[in-house]
Amino acid sequence: MMDRRVRLRDRDGRFGLSKDKAETPVGQLQWGGRFGAGPDAVMQAINVSIGFDQKLWREDITGSRAHAAMLGAQGILSAADVEAIDAGLAGIAAEIEAGKFTFVDALEDIHTNIEVRLTERIGDAARRLHTGRSRNDQVATDFRLWVRGAIDSVTAQVTDLMKAMAGRAAEHAASVMPGFTHLQTAQPVTFGHHLLAYVEMLSRDAGRLRDARARLNECPLGAAALAGTSFPINRHMTAAALGFDRPTANSLDSVSDRDFALEYLSALSILAMHLSRFAEEIIIWCSSPYKLISLTDAFTTGSSIMPQKRNPDAAELTRAKTGRIFGALLGLLTVMKGLPMAYAKDMQEDKEPVFDATEAISLCLAATAGMVRDMQADTARMAALAGSGFSTATDLADWLVRVLGMPFRDAHHVTGRIVKLAEDQNIDLPAVKLADMQAVEPRITEAVYQVLTVDASVASRTSFGGTAPSNVAAAAAKWLEILA
Repeated sequence: MMDRRVRLRDRDGRFGLSKDKAETPVGQLQWGGRFGAGPDAVMQAINVSIGFDQKLWREDITGSRAHAAMLGAQGILSAADVEAIDAGLAGIAAEIEAGKFTFVDALEDIHTNIEVRLTERIGDAARRLHTGRSRNDQVATDFRLWVRGAIDSVTAQVTDLMKAMAGRAAEHAASVMPGFTHLQTAQPVTFGHHLLAYVEMLSRDAGRLRDARARLNECPLGAAALAGTSFPINRHMTAAALGFDRPTANSLDSVSDRDFALEYLSALSILAMHLSRFAEEIIIWCSSPYKLISLTDAFTTGSSIMPQKRNPDAAELTRAKTGRIFGALLGLLTVMKGLPMAYAKDMQEDKEPVFDATEAISLCLAATAGMVRDMQADTARMAALAGSGFSTATDLADWLVRVLGMPFRDAHHVTGRIVKLAEDQNIDLPAVKLADMQAVEPRITEAVYQVLTVDASVASRTSFGGTAPSNVAAAAAKWLEILA
């Protein structure tokens, strides 16, 4: 095979100063007869995309094989040409898989790299493959195929994380812990209930990903540059062959639409936000003032100077990578916001943020699932803190309403006075003497102490979606059944 390597010459040793052209021994430039000279080195550097769009090689070959088969079925290509193209593309796939394919910068993108190599392998038949299509619809098809596969992969990881959380929730259905609002102790909940809150969030994330997949599953192939083609192609055939529900309905929209990438990044951004919230809680729970959970050496790191440290770096990096994913969404929105119809080279900037965000979210999901399975809850510490901060005050107010028939606003006021009394004495509510309570509200009886314990509080929260251990156990079991 001929030497397909490419060099960029720069006499000054600094990128961008040389006026020399990029050299390629591949053959004529891919623009046909319109251009008589090669691009400036800077032009080539800003224009080339093979450094990142080579990730689309599988999708590009798959789309080309489907396109060739359709051209043959429609009588546009001969059976011999289709057979040669299909075998040649299969051979190129094997070369890439084996690491024997040389990606050439001067050929700009994955489409031209594969087409030129196909021409080297099979000759003129390869030059007929591009009949009835453009790189505009070709890249739109490749990118949709890649995003569709990424959605399936990310959704599987979300499901795995949900299983991990639901499993730990079942284990801790009755493990009481402090529930917080404003990061202040509010009411007791169970650890299982807390974990199931994230299962609910993740289920919505999975739903958004599925919705995005359904909307993107239309095939642009055959829309050509922007106006369709005069060849008698069968777009429904290629759409079906590539697993799409249907071909896209408007050729202009087909090549200019990147909503599918934006919707995917939007779904990833919300997912990343949820992972970041959980990461923040892991960091808090692991901290010395709380010590509600611990992580093993598998998901922590140490300090170069403080030998006692065990840092939850996996959680911290999950929290940080959210910014990369948000940035990918905002970046692509900014690229698309001012583009007139139809295709513009600006859209070349669509792939890197999607690739980067996908890699980041996949790593974050793996790390979070690992931490969920790794973490050990200190249930005694959780129970001790669950009763702090007058966490059963609402139970006292509810008792005043239920037993004494007091309007809730009056009960709220009475409870507040009793909390103030306990605070002044530096004790928790269950330790307040009956006589002191009766000094605030004479009708209070000894029975009130039955609702002031943490266990009684969580057991009473039996309303649908509440934190009662029986509710949590049932919800965890239901999720595990669904996810199985």
